[in-house]
Amino acid sequence: MTYDRLVCANCAAPVSEGRCPVCRANRERLQQVNFFTGLNPTALIALLVVLVAAVALLAHQTV
Repeated sequence: MTYDRLVCANCAAPVSEGRCPVCRANRERLQQVNFFTGLNPTALIALLVVLVAAVALLAHQTV
C-alpha cells in the first residue's frame, strides 16, 4: 500500500502531507526502499512461477 492513500489517525490528514510527527514518521517508514513492497501481486506470482520452474529444471538436470 502506498502512503498517499493513508489517513493519519492522529490528525485525520493524509499521511503524504506529513502534518504531524506521527504522519512524518510513518511517511519516512513507508518511503524506505524495499524490493518486494514495490511489486504488485501479479509480479510476485510471476516471480514465484519463475523460481519454481528454475528449481524444477535444476532437479530434472541432476537426476
